[in-house]
Amino acid sequence: MANKSAVGYYEPVDVDLKNPVTAAFLAFLWPGAGHMYQGRYGKGLLFMICILSTFVFGYTIGGGKVVYAAFKKPDIRYAYFFQAPVGLPALPALLQSGRAARQAEPLFGGFMAPPHVPEHAQDFDELSKWHEDLGFYFELGTVYTIVAGMLNVLAIYDAAAGPMYPPPPPKDDEAPTDKSTENDDSTP
Repeated sequence: MANKSAVGYYEPVDVDLKNPVTAAFLAFLWPGAGHMYQGRYGKGLLFMICILSTFVFGYTIGGGKVVYAAFKKPDIRYAYFFQAPVGLPALPALLQSGRAARQAEPLFGGFMAPPHVPEHAQDFDELSKWHEDLGFYFELGTVYTIVAGMLNVLAIYDAAAGPMYPPPPPKDDEAPTDKSTENDDSTP
C-alpha cells in the first residue's frame, strides 16, 4: 500500500523560515548559519562545509594573499566585492584596508592586508612580487574565493526565500475520453 503521507515531487513542502531577514543576515555572516537558525541543519551544514572549504582552498593555494581589500588607484581590488559575501571569513580584509588607508601597521602579521603600493616606479612593488612568487596560483586562488562568495549569495537567497520548486506540469482542462464510448446512448 502506498504511503499517503508522502509528498509528491511537485508539491511544495512547508518550511518554517522563522524571520527571513534574520536568516539572510546570519547566512551572510557565516555560510549555513541562516539555515541552521531555521532548523534546516543538513542544508546549513552542507553549505557551511562546501562554501568555507572552497574559500579556504582558494585562500591557501593563493598563498594567503588573494583576499584583500584595496579601494585606491592604482590597485583597486574589484575581486573583493565578490569575495566579501562569504561574510566574517573575508571581514579582516576590510579592517586591514582601513588601517592601510591611515598608513598604520597591519594587524595579525599582515593577514589579509593589502600589498604596499609603490609611490615611484623604482620602489618595491609587493603585488608584482606576489604574482611572481605564486604564478597562476594567485589568479586561481582568487577565482576559488570569488566562487565561494557567489555561492554564499545563493545560500543567502535560499535562507531568505526558502526552497524553490519547479512549476507543476500543465494540467489538461479536459479528462481524456474514449472515442468509442462517446456516442453510446446505452448509458442512462
